[in-house]
Amino acid sequence: MASLAQRVSVPLGVTSRRPAVSPVALLGALPVRPSQVSVGSRLAVKPVAPVRARQTLVTKASAADAPKELDALETTVSKVVGAKLAPTVVTLTFIAIWYALNIGFNLLNKTIFKYFPYPYTVSTIHVVVGLIYCVLVYAVGLKSWSFGRPVTKQEFKNIFGPAAMHAIGHVAANISFAAVAISLTHTVKTLEPAFNVVLSKVILGEATPLPVLLSLVPIMFGVALASAGELSFNWTGFLTAMASNLTFGFRAVWSKRAMTKSLDGTAVYAYTTLISVLICVPWALFAEGGTLVEGAKAAIAKVGASRFYTDLFMVGMLYHLYNQFAFNTLERVSPVSHGVCNVVKRVAIIGSSVIFFNQTLTAQAMVGTVIALIGTWLYTEMSSKHKHKKAPPPPAAPSGGASPAAA
Repeated sequence: MASLAQRVSVPLGVTSRRPAVSPVALLGALPVRPSQVSVGSRLAVKPVAPVRARQTLVTKASAADAPKELDALETTVSKVVGAKLAPTVVTLTFIAIWYALNIGFNLLNKTIFKYFPYPYTVSTIHVVVGLIYCVLVYAVGLKSWSFGRPVTKQEFKNIFGPAAMHAIGHVAANISFAAVAISLTHTVKTLEPAFNVVLSKVILGEATPLPVLLSLVPIMFGVALASAGELSFNWTGFLTAMASNLTFGFRAVWSKRAMTKSLDGTAVYAYTTLISVLICVPWALFAEGGTLVEGAKAAIAKVGASRFYTDLFMVGMLYHLYNQFAFNTLERVSPVSHGVCNVVKRVAIIGSSVIFFNQTLTAQAMVGTVIALIGTWLYTEMSSKHKHKKAPPPPAAPSGGASPAAA
């Protein structure tokens, strides 16, 4: 049999430019079956429909589908309502307790101011009773109900700023509660989101979307309408409620910058109470210390010593526990849901105070309050749909060069 070079008259001394590839090796690189290939002078490949590779379908469960691990309380509740409903039942229970404690606090607090008009002192008693509760609970070994653990210097520094604003805002709110009706103070406090927007821009550089800004208009209009129609209106009550909005706005903004994830809400609020005591005690002594003894004697003469001291202790416990459950609820729901809960809470407080104190609301005040509350709900909805735009980070310094000087 003649060689391939002789058949095509190619001199044996001439090397072919193409590398020799065997048909079998070529087949390994083609998506064909060997039965469809004939080896000859030409490599003939019969057309074939593409063959689908058999793939094994692997289904991975998403994180949302994975069963949620229950905490100790949810585990106990699950024995009654089942594991699926336990988290929802616990959350709704927390919200209900938060509302009940908050309503009780507001009603008792206003009652105390009627016979003991010392808002600085009463504000201090609120946090002192709370601190005593935290210390006792910690001492008996229930650390998770209190401070949790000792904090580092940096953690204490991170908590101090928001806690200081919390203390100042708390005193300002109580001055307002003592001066005007509960309904007016809570209506004015619906303006707090407006302060948050301004401070977020000034401090954090966050730009607020236009729909969110527009949702503040009904709040401002409703507050103005309710204030003008409120029979108990005075400038002391109005301005201190506004001051409370400002300081709570600082608290919210600074908390974003200084929030620690290593402490739960219970521990953060316990340390907030401790810092509030350090601020409120000297402030109350300076503002009301000169007349405090005489004021206490006059209050005891009106209601009796037993009721006087019991009311002060109970209002302090209600204040601490309602804030505690507010923090616990925030851990279980989204910030938007927590905002909606706050709107409903204000409706419940205003309604209960009007009934409890037999308060007369003018039609103008009522309409303004409703508009402000609707505006607060609208702000919460718009905030959930349109996220704040964060300020861009400063440009990095050129490699090897000095960082730009601060303006």
